[in-house]
Amino acid sequence: MPAPDPGHRPIGSHTPTSGGLARAALPYVDAAGSEVAQVYVGNSRGWAMPAGDPTQDALFRDGCAERGVAVYIHASLLVNLGSPTAATVERSAQSLAHALRRGAAIGARGVVFHAGSAVDAGHAEAAMRQVRESLLPLLDSTADAGGPMLLVEPSAGGGRSLACRVEQLGPYLDAVDRHPQLGVCFDTCHAWAAGHDLAVEGGMTATLDALVTAVGADRLRLVHANDSKDLCGSTRDRHENIGKGMIGEPAFAELMRHPVTAGVPIVVETPTERHEGHATDITTLRRLLPPPDPHPHLR
Repeated sequence: MPAPDPGHRPIGSHTPTSGGLARAALPYVDAAGSEVAQVYVGNSRGWAMPAGDPTQDALFRDGCAERGVAVYIHASLLVNLGSPTAATVERSAQSLAHALRRGAAIGARGVVFHAGSAVDAGHAEAAMRQVRESLLPLLDSTADAGGPMLLVEPSAGGGRSLACRVEQLGPYLDAVDRHPQLGVCFDTCHAWAAGHDLAVEGGMTATLDALVTAVGADRLRLVHANDSKDLCGSTRDRHENIGKGMIGEPAFAELMRHPVTAGVPIVVETPTERHEGHATDITTLRRLLPPPDPHPHLR
């Protein structure tokens, strides 16, 4: 996966694929004005691992390449490598392996998965061992194949989460020896739900600074930009359109100005009626972008 281009923040959305990957996604990408497309390659709330249609895969991969659209996969929401249930851990690892294979087939840069939960208080130490045992082979395999990165996304909190606050990403990465193939996906609604007050002036900046302290400046590889319907610290993951929720537009202006997001693709997962809502949120985020550096050669 190439390093982010520091001179650009491409913006796009989670993109529907029902009816065929290329057939559904490419018109949506065009209508929304997306520079990034995040897709599911299976049922978002199931364990099915469909092989995919090679013709649709090729059309989608080539269509995105022609448009300069960066592609990401979101793994099944059931994935939980920290679960105390052995079958869930096994299925989670299989689901991630499937997403990585599908990602290689469609030219994806990364596969997003949720950090997971130990579920039970007494299972936390074992849960992190499971994360290590499950992720290391996957990370080695996709690195050897030149495939997509895995991108861990902190949760919205609650339920013995293994990583919800950004500070907890440090121990999570340590569990896999900070493997170079593991990056981070930062979700604004999740961070807010987990107790990061992004709405206060400087709150988004402080949270991103804490993320850099925990994982370094080069681990952030994707941002999910979502406003929230709920109060800070609610542990509720209910997305709202940019500037219409409890986080508010000024926080997203801070997001777009922060040095760590320079070059990092941004995906909106906000409520929408067909493409119209995503097009609006993409336009809003573009309006909040910092002005271009008039003297980039002096950096």
